[in-house]
Amino acid sequence: MLWLQLSCTGDVRKQGDVPPKQSCPPVPRTVNEDPSWGPHRLALIIPFRERFEELLSFVPHMHQYLSDKKIRHHIFVVNQVDHYRFNRASLINVGFLESGNDTDYIAMHDVDLLPLNPSLDYGFPEKGPFHVASPDLHPLYHYKTYVGGILLLTKQHYELCNGMSNRFWGWGREDDEFYRRIKGAGLQLHRPTGISTGYQTFHHIHDPAWRKRDQKRIAAQKQEQFRVDHEGGLHSVQYRVESRTEMTITGAPCTVLNVLLECDLNETPWCAFT
Repeated sequence: MLWLQLSCTGDVRKQGDVPPKQSCPPVPRTVNEDPSWGPHRLALIIPFRERFEELLSFVPHMHQYLSDKKIRHHIFVVNQVDHYRFNRASLINVGFLESGNDTDYIAMHDVDLLPLNPSLDYGFPEKGPFHVASPDLHPLYHYKTYVGGILLLTKQHYELCNGMSNRFWGWGREDDEFYRRIKGAGLQLHRPTGISTGYQTFHHIHDPAWRKRDQKRIAAQKQEQFRVDHEGGLHSVQYRVESRTEMTITGAPCTVLNVLLECDLNETPWCAFT
């Protein structure tokens, strides 16, 4: 069982581990949603595994940031608790399916990327997918087909894309495949304009020395990573919700879904650690 220890410095530790120190996130003001903020409500979906020190900063920051912008929202932390390799795309599919009917658009949002510029648009993306973390703003990824980091879609548009492919186990490539789904669905991708803060628009809190990414490519996965998945997606994801917990982090509310993904070893044998 995973035991967490929370210290006043904001550290989150498994017993026996010593992670890097970081400051506690500021305590957000008490914010109650107001119907005057508008008819739309955002499901902020966070694919997650064991990055607790980042979560301590993320949830309070995003709750305050979106409340200041008068964006009605619900934060869903979709925590993968099985023993397979991390599958960001499947967790986003699960978050979409479990987000309920009181939200009508989603943000596929990395836990280590905090928006700093208050002019960024998190509003309802009626005209098509809106890539908040665009290549000219993201601190690391600058290629023109990049759609990772933070992407907003209406629920209708996500359904039209059939969600994300479930075949991407390990780190990377799932968002590149999703770019092809967006284009295949005939949707137009939109990005921020008039943002002058460049690569300082976001705070990237990932520490590669502490959180090493699983970038292994095993056997057929080396060729598979460039293939478009024409069959699987949103409604083929196999999972079980082990628990659903409503909680607050320094006053900021969120829902934590502990999720067990399933894997067909005949279809994607690279889902298992070797």
